[in-house]
Amino acid sequence: MEPGQGVLAKPALSAHLTRVAIGKREILHELALQLPTGRWSAIVGPNGAGKSTLLRVLAGLLPYVGDVQLLGRSLTDWPTRERARAMAWLGQAEGGGDDLLAWDIVMLGRLPHRPWLAAPNAADRAAVAGALRATESWTLRDRRLGELSGGERQRVLLSRVLAVQARVLLMDEPLAHLDPPHQANWLAIVRGLLARGITVVSVLHELNMALQADDLLIVRQGSLMHHGPCASATTHAALREAFDRRIGIYPVRDSWIALPEEAH
Repeated sequence: MEPGQGVLAKPALSAHLTRVAIGKREILHELALQLPTGRWSAIVGPNGAGKSTLLRVLAGLLPYVGDVQLLGRSLTDWPTRERARAMAWLGQAEGGGDDLLAWDIVMLGRLPHRPWLAAPNAADRAAVAGALRATESWTLRDRRLGELSGGERQRVLLSRVLAVQARVLLMDEPLAHLDPPHQANWLAIVRGLLARGITVVSVLHELNMALQADDLLIVRQGSLMHHGPCASATTHAALREAFDRRIGIYPVRDSWIALPEEAH
């Protein structure tokens, strides 16, 4: 049995949301979910459905009416540093830090593990080096973030998330700017994390990559339309409905792909 998959294992994340609003605009309403430990859940849906908002709420980055729990404990009950060790976040189009070297950017992921103002130790340096190598970014370590291409920058930011060595990873559009080989590498990284019992939650526009996940959360018009295994016919039907039946889901080898209906 994989770590975290026992019958008594608490969900990695759970939420019961009555309302989430940004300013006066309601984004999410009456939404409940439970995400199992040690699985990859991909959040998908049409533009403007509330996918990124949901992920940010799960990360504790937006106010909400309701309750969100991380590893069976309300987010509000977690001390900040302890929560930062348990859950790592990769946002969409993150800015700042352009003058920092890639090595230093990734080292920021180790801050929750160090006492205030303490210098990095051997474990921190090993975690950073391992993360950079995993994302094929080792050769970028001495370059400034502002000098990197979009894809190189994204790989460095992903390295920072990996360096945290958290039990739960939340990633919003992690494939942005990545070419196909590095998208494949990201998928291999995720598979390796899952094998160690780590939970991954990602917002993805790339439906074909999302269909490689264990589970899909399909968000539409501010609510959770469907939550189920990627291989399920019910999930495929819900995905087609979410996109107004303009896509089809077709088997390819041991997986599935989404194609525009007109192209099939």
